[in-house]
Amino acid sequence: MPQKILVTGGGGYIGSHCVVELIEAGYHPVVIDNFSNAVRGEGDVPESLRRIEKFLNTQIEFHELDLLDKPGLEKIFKKHSFYAVMHFAGLKAVGESVEQPLRYYRVNLTGTINLLEVMQSHGVRNLVFSSSATVYGDPQKLPIDEQHPVGGCTNPYGKTKYFIEEMIRDQCTAEKDWNAVLLRYFNPIGAHISGQIGEDPQGIPNNLLPYVAQVAIGRRKHLNVFGNDYSTPDGTGVRDYIHVVDLAKGHIAAVRKLKDNCGCKVYNLGTGTGYSVLQMVNAMEKASGQKIAYQIAPRRSGDVASCYADPTLAEKELAWKAEYGLERMYLWRWQSQNPTGFSNGTQP
Repeated sequence: MPQKILVTGGGGYIGSHCVVELIEAGYHPVVIDNFSNAVRGEGDVPESLRRIEKFLNTQIEFHELDLLDKPGLEKIFKKHSFYAVMHFAGLKAVGESVEQPLRYYRVNLTGTINLLEVMQSHGVRNLVFSSSATVYGDPQKLPIDEQHPVGGCTNPYGKTKYFIEEMIRDQCTAEKDWNAVLLRYFNPIGAHISGQIGEDPQGIPNNLLPYVAQVAIGRRKHLNVFGNDYSTPDGTGVRDYIHVVDLAKGHIAAVRKLKDNCGCKVYNLGTGTGYSVLQMVNAMEKASGQKIAYQIAPRRSGDVASCYADPTLAEKELAWKAEYGLERMYLWRWQSQNPTGFSNGTQP
């Protein structure tokens, strides 16, 4: 029997790509999502999962559930015997977290505490957690390795990731049979090669690439480039952009690591290379054949000049390495096949 993996937030951008990789690696994902960042498709199933079912010719068990609903979570754990949990569910917009800190703390922290308590009471001891490079705050040195100090977060979103890491670490210390892999993502981009699933932000995109793609397709007039006076090669912010499929493959490597009774481990998932905002705009112009209009806007608070990973540890201990370059983003394929995202024209 394939091992069952509970995927929280599995209808969203990164979660859905991980569901594809889990199925292809021979696991049996069971997905929960509350639609806060997933588009509802036929039969009240996230549209992302509905499409995965079609192109992989499979069926995915889905439950609409919020992690704040602890009794609902208990029911799912009673029904299934899970080998591990992949935990993606949570609010994730940096700017919004600055405006609504209490909402971010309630959803991200309370939801995770509920999940950990239900795991504990049902004897599920293996966890892969979707963390973030925001736990490093303003980088003290580059590239950033896992030994870089954490906790100097510049926004409440980053703090929730840091606090959750600490909770999981403490739990693994208290109960020695727990195993957790904390994956610190850099900047996920791109789409599945099929062009069927990709990033479909609800409302104005917070991330660079979906915004650039929406300018290229004509949904938005121009891109705002926040600051061109950073101490970087062209003055715009530099980030480590990792393809979402590479990121998803990193999660499969993490699930395999749990088999070693690894205790609590932390890995950066990044490419090790930083690209500036203008370099990314150029790459998207090449991919789409469209000119992308942009204007320079003031810096955003909480943004850092440069941030990129040292991914050596993940390569050494997980046998994982990012393989997709900028020329294989498949973002234009996704955007051009789905001009309005998953809704296909039902919203402006």
